[in-house]
Amino acid sequence: MTIHHDMLSDCGVTDEGCAALASALRSNPSHLRELYLTGNKLGASGVKLLSDLKNDPHYQLQMLEV
Repeated sequence: MTIHHDMLSDCGVTDEGCAALASALRSNPSHLRELYLTGNKLGASGVKLLSDLKNDPHYQLQMLEV
């Protein structure tokens, strides 16, 4: 099964959760194109980890909404 969109809005995701998510995506590049994280407790470090993935040409992440 391929996941193209992941809605994690209002799920209590923190910077620690962003680090785990970024690590998982780096270790197993996916076809994830859209990631929605609005309404979570993200700080600058968590947003940076995920925006780095969005800007990396090895990943297909096109939409990152925080």
